[in-house]
Amino acid sequence: MKIRLKLTWKIWLLIIMLIFSLLAIFANSHLFQKGVLISSVTPNSTASLQGFKSNTIITAINGHPIANTTDYSSIMQSYYPDNKSVKLTFNTDKGQVIYYSNVPPKIVVANLPPTNLKTGLDLSGGARALVQAENKTLSAENASTIATMINNRLNVYGLEDIQVAPVQDLSGNNFISVEIAGATPSDLESLISQQGKFVAKIGNETVFNGEKRDIASVAKSGQQAGIQSCNQQSDNYYVCSFQFNIVLSASAAQRFAKITRDIPINGQYLTKTIDLYLDGKKIENLSISKDLRGTVQTQISIQGSGSPASTSLEAQKSARAQMNKLQTILETGSLPYKLKIVKLDTISPTLGKDFTKSILLAAIVAILAVSIVVFLRYKKPKASLALLLISTSEIIIILGVAAVINWNLDLPSIAGILATIGTGIDSQIIILDEARGKMLSLKQRLKRAFSIILGSYFTSFVALLPLYWAAAGFFKGFAFTTIIGITIGVLITRPAFSDIVNKIERE
Repeated sequence: MKIRLKLTWKIWLLIIMLIFSLLAIFANSHLFQKGVLISSVTPNSTASLQGFKSNTIITAINGHPIANTTDYSSIMQSYYPDNKSVKLTFNTDKGQVIYYSNVPPKIVVANLPPTNLKTGLDLSGGARALVQAENKTLSAENASTIATMINNRLNVYGLEDIQVAPVQDLSGNNFISVEIAGATPSDLESLISQQGKFVAKIGNETVFNGEKRDIASVAKSGQQAGIQSCNQQSDNYYVCSFQFNIVLSASAAQRFAKITRDIPINGQYLTKTIDLYLDGKKIENLSISKDLRGTVQTQISIQGSGSPASTSLEAQKSARAQMNKLQTILETGSLPYKLKIVKLDTISPTLGKDFTKSILLAAIVAILAVSIVVFLRYKKPKASLALLLISTSEIIIILGVAAVINWNLDLPSIAGILATIGTGIDSQIIILDEARGKMLSLKQRLKRAFSIILGSYFTSFVALLPLYWAAAGFFKGFAFTTIIGITIGVLITRPAFSDIVNKIERE
C-alpha cells in the first residue's frame, strides 16, 4: 500500500530542520579531501619557528602525497632513520613550508575530520591534567581565576580544543582541570610548567616584569575600566574603544620614567611602544602617550579598541573581549601561586573511535529492535517505519545543533543522545497507544498524548537544569545534550510524528 502523506507544516518543519542539520554537519567539511591536519605545534620548537601552525592541512611532503596519518608516519620514518639533517618541503593549504632539521617536526597530526562535528578529549585522544597550587589550599574563586589565566596563556600559543575549568572533589578541595585534545602528557606538562614569564619592553629594555610584581593591580570594573565610546566609520563599520587603569610598583614607575625620558614624540604618542611578551612571544603592543614621557606615574591608563564590526553591539563585544584579554595578560604576568600537576592522564584516540563505533552500533540495533517490537505489537509496518525515521531524525538534528554551536561531542554527550533516544521512543509509543483508543476522536486522543509528553518534558527539563548549572565534568555535558535533545523532540519531532500517525490511523 502506498503512503500518500499530506505534508503539514509540522512535517515541513521537520524536513527543513533535517536539511539544515545535514548542511551544518557536512557543508565545507573535509569529507572528500585528503591530507592530515596539524592539531598542535610544540611552542618555541624548530617547527614553530619555521612556520608550522595549528589548523593547517598537509597535503604533500617533498612531492609525496599525504592522504592520512599512516602516510605521514611512513614518510617521517623514511626521512629520519638517523640524526642527519634533512630538508623537507611541506605543501599545505596555506602555502609551502620549508623545514630543515635532524629530527622530525614537533607537531601533532590527525586525519581530516569528515564532518564539522567536534569531538572532545574522550573521543579524539589527548592529555588531561589536574592542577593544584603548591603548598596552598585554593578557594573556589582563586581556582576560577587561575583557570582563566591558564586558558588565556594556552590560547596565546594558538592551541585548539582546550578545556580549562575549575573542578571540586567530594571533599570540597578545588583543582583546575586542563584538557588538550591531540597532545601528549609530556606536551601538556611542558606547556603548563612554561607559563608565567611575562615581561613588557620598550625597545630592548624591560620596563615591567611579571615575576617581580611590577604591576601591582589591574582595574577590571567600575569607573576605572570599561567601554569608552563607539563611533561609526566612513565605511559604515563601528569601532569601540576601551580604557582601564593599572597600578605600578614604585620601582617600576621609576624605571618607566627613566626609559621613556629620551624617546622622541610623534603627534600624541612616543615613537616607541610598550611590547608585551608572554614566555618570549610578543602578544601585544601599546602606544605611550606623550604626557607620560619621563614622568613617574604609579597609575597608568591603558587604552585601545576592538575590531571593526557591522553593528554597534558587535563592536562593543569585540572591544570588551580585547580589553579582557589585555587585563588577563597584565594581571597574570606571574601566577599568584606556584602550580603542581597532581594527576596526568593520556587518552588514546583509538579507544575513543572503537567506543564510538560500539555506541553507534548499539544505538542502531536498539532502534531497529524497538521498531520490530512496535510492528509486532501494532501490526502496522508504517508505524514502525515512522518510529525508525523519527528517531533517526532526532539524532541528526541534535548533531546539527552541535555542529552549529561548536559543541564538543564526548562520552557525556553520547550518553545524553542515548537518553534522548530512549525518551523519544517512549513518547512515540504513548502517541501510538493513544491513537488506538476508541472513546474519543483521533484528534482528541493525539492531543491528550501530546499533553502527557509535554508534562514529561517539563519534568525532565526542570530536573536537568540544576544538574547543568551545579555540576561539572560528566554530568554537565550529559545534562546539556539531554536538554537539547528533549527540546528538539517536543518542538519538532513529536508534533511531526503525531501528524504522521494521524494520517496512518485515518487510512
